[in-house]
Amino acid sequence: MPELKQLHAGHAPAVLAFELANRAYFATSVSDRGDDFFDQFTDRYNALLAEQEAGICAFYVLVAEDGSVLGRFNLYDLEDGTARLGYRVAEQVAGRGVATTTVRELCLLAAWRHGLRALRAATAHENVASQKVLAKAGFVPVGPAGPADLGGKPGTWYQRDLVLQS
Repeated sequence: MPELKQLHAGHAPAVLAFELANRAYFATSVSDRGDDFFDQFTDRYNALLAEQEAGICAFYVLVAEDGSVLGRFNLYDLEDGTARLGYRVAEQVAGRGVATTTVRELCLLAAWRHGLRALRAATAHENVASQKVLAKAGFVPVGPAGPADLGGKPGTWYQRDLVLQS
């Protein structure tokens, strides 16, 4: 059973393998990270860990039983009880409800562990799969997202208000 875990230094090799294995797949729906991302992976990864340590962001990975990464689920810009959500799942698990289930789980963690009251996520108009994930996870459209928000593509911002469940 895959497990959602907070990102730590030991995940670096599996995260890099995930990004490399799925690079072409991701590029079909989001802007490619570019060669610099991979060339500078260690420095960028360490910067993410520093941001997480500082409480600016919270990064999670969905880890399979064999230790491989099946998805990344990130909370950016934690401030004033809100954050931006970003996520990506491996092609091998796409379309199986993995993203929806994990986004729902992250919403609970965002409220419980990080004290957040709302999450926002932007998706490009042509990224229908991501729109479906957000809708199934309780997000509603709240306005247009500009090309600057989505790597040069127009889209929509979605929001979900969070409630602590006991």
